[in-house]
Amino acid sequence: MANTITYEELKALIAKSKDLVLIDVRSEDEVKRGKIAGSIHIPIQTVDAALAMTPDEFKAKYGVTKPALGDSELVFYCQIGARGARATSMARGKGYTNARNYAGAYSEWSRKQRN
Repeated sequence: MANTITYEELKALIAKSKDLVLIDVRSEDEVKRGKIAGSIHIPIQTVDAALAMTPDEFKAKYGVTKPALGDSELVFYCQIGARGARATSMARGKGYTNARNYAGAYSEWSRKQRN
């Protein structure tokens, strides 16, 4: 599986997958200006620690079930793609084989959603 996902693939995944965990790794200020519906906010500097949490700790902090290593669709995004790629690498390093980066990032998403 490729490490990246396109806008079209992400839209399809959001529509059909119950197992999608979409993680926004941008700063608090960036998130305040808009986000992809259904995403959870885990700033890039805390991604590694978040993925190391127990399922109970993760649920308590983020309000969602911690993604399982093999079966969850895990997609990271940021503003232009670099932080999302870094988060994807961290997740893959922890064994999340399905982790991918939305390379178009929020800048592409917000532009395409307006059209």
